[in-house]
Amino acid sequence: MEEHFEFTCDGDRLVGVLYLPEDAPRAALVTTGPLTSVKEQATGAYAKALARRGYAALAFDHRTFGESEGRPRQFENPAAKIADIRAAVAALRVGPSTRTLPLAAVGVCAGAGYMARAVAEEKTFTAFAGVAGYYAEATEASLKSAAARIERGRAAERAWRETGVAETIPAVGPDGGDVAMPLREAYEFYGTARGAVPNYVNAFAVQSFAYTAPFDAIGAARLIEEPTLIVHSENALAPALARKFGGELREPAEMTWLTSSGQIDFYDDPILIGQAADLIAAFFNRVLQPRA
Repeated sequence: MEEHFEFTCDGDRLVGVLYLPEDAPRAALVTTGPLTSVKEQATGAYAKALARRGYAALAFDHRTFGESEGRPRQFENPAAKIADIRAAVAALRVGPSTRTLPLAAVGVCAGAGYMARAVAEEKTFTAFAGVAGYYAEATEASLKSAAARIERGRAAERAWRETGVAETIPAVGPDGGDVAMPLREAYEFYGTARGAVPNYVNAFAVQSFAYTAPFDAIGAARLIEEPTLIVHSENALAPALARKFGGELREPAEMTWLTSSGQIDFYDDPILIGQAADLIAAFFNRVLQPRA
């Protein structure tokens, strides 16, 4: 069963879908997903899978993406997405289907990094699972390497504030080039019928670089006190960073390695999603406590 679910953040309306199990849910989950993605893609797939395993799971479009409001469109801002997550938590805490339930967090790819920061800040969460997470690390070397992109993003933001027109580039392209995600694997999902959905726009606001390039998720690990599960693969994106993030976590924390052909099959391979959802459900069943 699914319910249309709306809430607001900083005056903008956000649109989501709350997937509900057949029986009374064990907990309510907030999901967030990969760069530029919408609720009909990876987060929707995991929300549906976890609803089948007994959880009320929310997939939603972040501000500036999909059906949700916000300007400029296609603006990838980690801090704003974290604020959206916290607004989703507030909405679930008063929702008729979820207000008495414990709350947990699920992040996929870049969303796992964003969710890590949200969990560190939002103490209402009682557990966290990251799937094929990209746990970005901001170091002196990485910031130096990204300096040109950061300045390009700042220039684009200045232009947007002056003119109201946001510069965009494709999120993906068949031959890479000046795109947000140059991996061929990303194009084969977002740029083809495999991952394309009517709600998705293949675009990325250039000013996003000023926010995504310096974002750090690794530092959140030391601030997370909640039980955490890391699900990853040696062939997924940045397994070394996943290990580093997991190593920085406080106990209790678990890390499980699955077999995948790459990163993107975590988004839409029903077998891999099922394996990850089984792990998440089993973990949450063990660690989640009823709300007082």
